[in-house]
Amino acid sequence: MDATHRVHRAGAYHERGRPVGIAPVPGRTPPVATPPSAGPGRAPELLVLGCSVTGAAAAVAQPFVLGRTLDLLLGGHDAGPWLAASVALLVGEILLDGLTAFLTGRCTADWTAAIRSRALRGLLHAVPDTARAHSPGDVATRLTLNASDAGAAPTARAALTASLVTPAGALIALTVVDVWVAACVLVGLPALAWVLRTFARDTGTSVGAYQRVQSDIASRLLEAVEGAETVAAAGTAARERERVLRPLPELGTLGERMWRLHGRALATGGVLVPLLTVAATAVGGLRLGAGALTAGELLAVIRYAQLAAGIGGAATLVGAVARGRSARERTRGLEGLPALSYGPRTLAPGGPGTLELRGVRVSRDGTEVLRADLLTVPGGRTAAVVGRSGSGKSVLAAVAGRLLDPDRGQVLLDGTPLPSLTRTCLRAEVGFAFARPELGERTVAEAVAAGPRAVSPHQVRSAVRLAGADAFVHRLPRGYDTPLADAPLSGGEYQRLGLARAFAHTGRLLVMDDATSSLDTATEHAVERAQRRSPSVVTRLVVTHRPSVAARADLVVWLEDGRVRAVGPHRLLWREAAYRAVFGAREEGAEAPSRDRDGEAAAGPADTLQKQVRP
Repeated sequence: MDATHRVHRAGAYHERGRPVGIAPVPGRTPPVATPPSAGPGRAPELLVLGCSVTGAAAAVAQPFVLGRTLDLLLGGHDAGPWLAASVALLVGEILLDGLTAFLTGRCTADWTAAIRSRALRGLLHAVPDTARAHSPGDVATRLTLNASDAGAAPTARAALTASLVTPAGALIALTVVDVWVAACVLVGLPALAWVLRTFARDTGTSVGAYQRVQSDIASRLLEAVEGAETVAAAGTAARERERVLRPLPELGTLGERMWRLHGRALATGGVLVPLLTVAATAVGGLRLGAGALTAGELLAVIRYAQLAAGIGGAATLVGAVARGRSARERTRGLEGLPALSYGPRTLAPGGPGTLELRGVRVSRDGTEVLRADLLTVPGGRTAAVVGRSGSGKSVLAAVAGRLLDPDRGQVLLDGTPLPSLTRTCLRAEVGFAFARPELGERTVAEAVAAGPRAVSPHQVRSAVRLAGADAFVHRLPRGYDTPLADAPLSGGEYQRLGLARAFAHTGRLLVMDDATSSLDTATEHAVERAQRRSPSVVTRLVVTHRPSVAARADLVVWLEDGRVRAVGPHRLLWREAAYRAVFGAREEGAEAPSRDRDGEAAAGPADTLQKQVRP
């Protein structure tokens, strides 16, 4: 099972959100655009913009004031007010730069946190099947690197705006001081603008490809880390390293192209800016010699020429905006995953928990993966779902508990369609237990208590005993208060704690998808017997690969190629060679005895067998 599915399974009790930008699917909410104001809002960005623009205005005003001061001093006049104004502008510019840096950091952090939270919420709220397209490495990249780049985009836009205000203001001021010098600078500005435009266009394309390959490498690396033991045992470390690093040359090529574009833009700007400054200085010197400019005005002209040509330095900010835009599209991919919608109805208390699937069809990529025309699990009974790998067992489990809506048909619990139930009612009445539960980093007691219901410490301990986990929990350093991160638990022990959490919160239906696969047969039998002796009546749908589990169930749902081939007691199904082959049994005519509720040999449930004939 991939990490994305584990995240969804850990959050099976949480409220699901609304989808963004995805075509509507029956039973799911229609696509709804996320409001652009969601998150910190525009206020932090506007503050950064305001400080940046004010600082730019101070920078534009300073050459004029400084030039005027110089002229007054050279002429022997009182320059006190102008000198004070020059100092004030200089100090103000420094303070505004510091404030801008502080607000930029704060705004970037707030936006990064908001974008990351929205993407994570979209992932947790999504229908698990729709999240399958995003590998764990891809998800990690989108939530970390991409979210950081996207979070920096608002302040990069503000800084880019301010960087354009400075040359624009300098050009206007230069025109006021001397129109001829301004004309000289204007001749070179189109070349700088062309460099920026080309850089922005080419960078946007390169950044998107770079982020895609970066995500691919992260996915491969995470897969290798998760399978490290298998790789070591098989002695395939070299081959695995080659597989993980295979996209690296492409990443290097894309990165080199990005740096080449960046370097070309900076180099071109680095050449044009000095040329424009020298040209402006030369023209200004000629104007000074002709008596059209004073020394102070020449000083202002040179400084304004430098500021006006500074538009070439905006390449770095253009690159940051391009990265942020591309990264934001990737984080929106998680925000836009479709989620389940809920209805207004609730279930009457004390219902038996009868589960019905009527005309259910589920398709993936145009292929039908589940067909259940009329399947009923009576209230309080245990139904084992069996079949070969890929027969649709987990799809049936997901549909039965509404982690997935069928493309056609209805799923009913006590006669009520699941989509018509409120989220609170559905998640309180339907519980899940999985092969690899995600318990987080809570303590043992907190992990079991986490769910849709308020669970008392007594109920937590009862659920843990029911799952056969009480003995090893007491052996932990701090018992129920031991943080799971500090608990040396085996896979089977984690699985029993996952069962305990499901037992503590399940209402009338419990869906167990291979939830006892890591338990030995004796422990599994003890857990099942404890469930049957529990005073609470719960309908159980158990996905299993073990004939012993099927033998103790009240009925068996036999799936083959996504279709319900037969429904009936295990002892009758066992007479068919094809059914025995599901469990790897080859003995012709072999018959497995059924079991009573305590696991002893018995006559079994009603000796009836329902077969669904394929069209």
